Amino acid sequence: MASLQNSPTIHRTLFHSSFPQLQKNGHFRSCRRESISFIVKAAHSSLKTISPTEMPGRRQMIAIGATAPLVFLFNQHSYSFAAESKKGFLSALDKKDGYSFLYPFGWQEVVIEGQDKVFKDVIEPLENVSVNVIPTGKLDIREFGPPEQVAETLIKKVLAPPTQKTKLIQAKEQDVEGKAYYQFEFVAQAPNYTRHALSTISIGNGKFYTLTTGANERRWEKMKDRLQTVVESFKIFNV
Repeated sequence: MASLQNSPTIHRTLFHSSFPQLQKNGHFRSCRRESISFIVKAAHSSLKTISPTEMPGRRQMIAIGATAPLVFLFNQHSYSFAAESKKGFLSALDKKDGYSFLYPFGWQEVVIEGQDKVFKDVIEPLENVSVNVIPTGKLDIREFGPPEQVAETLIKKVLAPPTQKTKLIQAKEQDVEGKAYYQFEFVAQAPNYTRHALSTISIGNGKFYTLTTGANERRWEKMKDRLQTVVESFKIFNV
């Protein structure tokens, strides 16, 4: 598991130097994933007896047992809901900030300072998805530059710690219902692990949205299709 240490001051300086347009009254919320500490408090809970035919797998058992202890972690302002909209996925909806996405069944929502919403796997901590929202005066993501340029800057300055070696694999622009999104894939190498990640960014409602999901490189082949579903499902709507 990665050692996650948050440094809002450093991130604020780095991000504003690269994207000065994303400032509004000095307000900034860091979107770096690996740099954030979080503590998940768990407690023993009893489960009712179920028949062998109803017995869930290991992940489902952990998800069931962890649900109650993790209730305190849920953001009281969150509008997430657990309505299964695609096999193996649940939906997250934020009516306040105007976005929605899918995440794999079994991932738990946790509250992390500086993040708008985070879901993570209870077994594989590097398998997670986070959404960050900050104000911007721009109207279109393309105003910041081409996909490769914007992706490189975000990866090096925000999405990965400066001590990690990063590599942009690909970046592209997609049009979804008339709105431009940038999607990119990258790896970030730490001394004891390598994280393979996907991100999508866009602008709407006077805000800059960043969704990032990923997994340990050793599990990438197993997880890449599910993580791609998460990224492709991210949508911004007017609020």
